[in-house]
Amino acid sequence: MNILVTGSAGFIAGYLVEELLTRGHQVVGIDNFSKYGKSKKSYDRHPHYRFVEGDAKDTELMKTLMADCDQVVAGAAVIGGISLFHEYAYDLLAENERITAATFDAAIWAFKEKRLKKINVMSSSMVFESASVYPTPEGEQLRCPPPLSTYGFQKLACEYFAKGAWEQYELPYTIIRPFNCIGIGEKRALCDKEIMSGNVKLAMSHVVPDLVQKVLKGQDPLHILGSGNQVRHYTYGGDLAAGIRMCIESEKAVNEDFNLSTSVSTTVLELAEAIWKKIHKDKPLSYVSDPPFEYDVQKRVPDVTKAREILGFEAKTSLEDALDEIIPWIQEQIEIGGI
Repeated sequence: MNILVTGSAGFIAGYLVEELLTRGHQVVGIDNFSKYGKSKKSYDRHPHYRFVEGDAKDTELMKTLMADCDQVVAGAAVIGGISLFHEYAYDLLAENERITAATFDAAIWAFKEKRLKKINVMSSSMVFESASVYPTPEGEQLRCPPPLSTYGFQKLACEYFAKGAWEQYELPYTIIRPFNCIGIGEKRALCDKEIMSGNVKLAMSHVVPDLVQKVLKGQDPLHILGSGNQVRHYTYGGDLAAGIRMCIESEKAVNEDFNLSTSVSTTVLELAEAIWKKIHKDKPLSYVSDPPFEYDVQKRVPDVTKAREILGFEAKTSLEDALDEIIPWIQEQIEIGGI
């Protein structure tokens, strides 16, 4: 099928576009390079891939791109590390709402007038920011208090856009919630404010690349944000891409929402120890705790039953294996100044 991927130069999209092309789909990508600047992808010259440099807020451009597409993946968004939630609290809400509205306006038109069959909405685990039920199942975002961060609130709004477009225009949808994507390809965002963690400038306030670069640069004791007891589910980008593809392809995914994640819980301190051991072998880890950010959610544990039972999706890549790919890539990026 023909699939439009918005935000195609982004982190998760890099894995997704490659996955879709490998599976024989035709892909159109759109991005304005606002996050990382211009970048090259391994599939740029793939015969079934077409890239358009443009703004996803441009409704008429989005209509043109969707006119020949069967599905769209609404992935474009202003997004970054946890520091971004504080530095750009208004922009995250306002800009992402504009992107979302333009995408849905175009999708409703393409569904009514052309051949579009469904919109796939990239939401976030941050819709569960205020949850207290663990593991957190799909539907809990409607029962728990709303997210406190503007980013989490806007992602919840994306899900309501899907609900409203279905109720009024019968536009089919699938809501996709990735949890803590890790992998290669994520660099320092152009808009990131310089933040120091000990003697090292943070890469993008995402815990895996930040911890890896601090260890590689010789920081000792290692600085971590907060106590280190924060629980996350670090999910490899290649696994997430496979899950997103399943959401696109499966008829059972229509008008459903899915948590896409590994089932394995890891604390930040456990993550730090795993990274430290891979780089320093038998040298013992020592660390200090820096004050955490306000929106540093202490526990994020998804229920992955629904995605497994309906889609047959299970994340298969272990944190250890993912780190074996990530650490050499970050080492290279440090050497060339990428982060």
